[in-house]
This record gives sequence, structure tokens and C-alpha cells, in this order.
Amino acid sequence: MLETVIADGGRNGLSALARQVGMPIATAHRQVTTLVAEGYLKPSGGGRHVAGSRLLGLLHRLDEKQVIANIASPVLHRLAGQVRSVVQLGTFENDMVTYRIKTGRGASDLFTRVGLQLEAYCSGMGKVLLAHLPEVEREAYLSGGPFVALTDRTIVDPNHLRQELAVVAEQGFAIDDEEIASGLRCMTVPLHNSEGGVVAAISVSQALSSRVRWNDTELLKSLKEAAFSIENDALS
Repeated sequence: MLETVIADGGRNGLSALARQVGMPIATAHRQVTTLVAEGYLKPSGGGRHVAGSRLLGLLHRLDEKQVIANIASPVLHRLAGQVRSVVQLGTFENDMVTYRIKTGRGASDLFTRVGLQLEAYCSGMGKVLLAHLPEVEREAYLSGGPFVALTDRTIVDPNHLRQELAVVAEQGFAIDDEEIASGLRCMTVPLHNSEGGVVAAISVSQALSSRVRWNDTELLKSLKEAAFSIENDALS
């Protein structure tokens, strides 16, 4: 009933909504009376209702990106065990990548940590998130270049980075080939919300010296399967 009232947006009275969902009118009235008393709904006149202060307060505290991270956590732990490498999830805030999950073999040896923010231009995670920004925001970010080279492979020229981001958006994944740290290669894919927007990215980081490195084809398949599972769980 709560979902029905919110989706209706206060256009119809309670009796009409009860009929819409096949609920006895008396039951609908009882449920809505409880929701009003608890502050989740409020009357708007004519037997209609809209979101109440308590529900709005919950929505304001809801962090969609952290919700995605919570849903992703068990999936990424399994992926890390499968690929025997470091798996991470990151989001984009204030032109930086925020690392929200880090798990897997060698996690303690990698310089990232949960809660850390790093520059976006030099990592696979950052390139995926930048590639899916609205054009105006992406161009504003690129206008801040040239960027600092962390290795001799780091893309520092804004025009080169713009071309790289176009490729990432087209192919649906990004590679960091020793761009943030020598000897480290990462593959990243996006996570989408119900509207199709990219809210996070997940990556697998592998040391080039590792004897258990996966090839790109196998790694991309596993990453996409994990992303599909997370997105399905988030929408269910």
C-alpha cells in the first residue's frame, strides 16, 4: 500500500487505490491510518495521501552508492576467491574515486583502502566512472588537466584522456595498464542503477609478476557476470 500511494503521487483517493491493487477498502484504510500515524504518509485532502516527513527523512539519509556496495559485497568476495586477486568497488565524488570495498588475495599489500579517495584519471575505476559522467561534468573535469604522471604510462594529456574515455564508454570496460602503479594491471566494469545510470564500478587488480594472472577475456567475462548479479540483486 505504501508503494502504491507513493507511486500515485496523491492523484487518487484511497478507495481507488485499494481497487487498483485488489485490496479490501477496509484493509487499505487500516494500513494507511497506521502509516499516517507513524509519519510515513500524510493526508493531502480528498482522501488522498503523499509521502510523510518520516519517509522523506529516511530517503534523505539513503546513500544509493552505499546500498549498491552493501549488495555487492558478497558477490565481490566470491569473485575475489575465484580470480585469486584483489577486487574493489569504487564510486565518484568530488572528482575523486572513493574506494568502498576491497577484498581478495593480496588486498593488504595494495596501497588502496576502504574510504580512501584517489585521483580518477589514472585508474581503470576512475576511467569507467569518468566515461559515464554527463558530458558537461566530464568536460569540466578534463579542463583541469594536464594531469600529474604517476608512471610513464599515465595518461596526462586531456585530449588523449578524452579519447580514452570515449573508447571506455563504447566498449563497456576500462584497463589500467600500469598507469597508477608500475607492475599493476587492473580491469574495471560499471555498475548500473534501475535508470541505467552508472553509480559505481568494480575492478580486479593483478600484479604483472603474479603466477595466477587471468587473461583479459576470462577476466572480463567474470567481471560482467558479477556486475550482472549485483545489478539484478539491487533491482529485485
